[in-house]
Amino acid sequence: MPYRGRLAPTPTGDMHLGHARTYMAAYRRARDAGGTLALRIEDLDPLRCRREYAERAMEDLAWLGIAWDGEVVWQSARREAHVAAWRRLRDAGVVYPSTVSRRELRDAAHAPHEDEEAAEPLFPVALRPPPGTGRDAESPAGVTWRFRVPDDAPIAFDDALQGARRYVTGVDIGDFVVWRRDDVPAYELAVVVDDIAMGITEVVRGADLLRSTARQLLLYAALGATPPAWCHVPLVRDAAGRRLAKRDDALAIRTLRARGLSPADVLALADAST
Repeated sequence: MPYRGRLAPTPTGDMHLGHARTYMAAYRRARDAGGTLALRIEDLDPLRCRREYAERAMEDLAWLGIAWDGEVVWQSARREAHVAAWRRLRDAGVVYPSTVSRRELRDAAHAPHEDEEAAEPLFPVALRPPPGTGRDAESPAGVTWRFRVPDDAPIAFDDALQGARRYVTGVDIGDFVVWRRDDVPAYELAVVVDDIAMGITEVVRGADLLRSTARQLLLYAALGATPPAWCHVPLVRDAAGRRLAKRDDALAIRTLRARGLSPADVLALADAST
């Protein structure tokens, strides 16, 4: 298949040096392959995503010299596709409704964190409902839905920059959220559904999402789709060695632009901050 990559900013704040480096890598890989590059705005979170940040992201991308092909895809407009995928997973019996709160999950015995940056602990198998729970649900709304990972299954893939990666379900990856209680599809499900629909052949993103790739490979298999290739770019870190966040205004692209830096200056600074 012809190469097709994508840019996928989340409009919850201004882009920073890390985004500049990752998106430029995606742009260059698409152009070097003679392929196309799509732009998808991942605006699912109704409380945190803002149109103004999406517009600022597009302006920053253009300033950096990163061009995309075709119309912009707004993830929030693809709800029907996300619900259809949830139904397929429900019918296959690989997802289930869960009422376990974050506090209960954190307090559960023997529930270590998946990694030091994980948002929540590994989901304990003991908290799963019986198989078949939720198959009669007509809608995912009102409750959290999790993917039931197989027991002790290896998940391996090769990454263009990170090399061979291997994870084991139940050890490195627990049952993960595919639909949120506030009736919003979770990141793992939405990106898989949209990348399939958009014909993405390689995903270029930050190395903090390597573990997400392992989860998403389970979703590709459950949906009967061929996964793309993977390329995880090393993270840009601040002077203290911490990965950047959108609250780090001093290293936001717009802030650096206002200080008079050129696109080449910004990219050089990003490369020096790995």
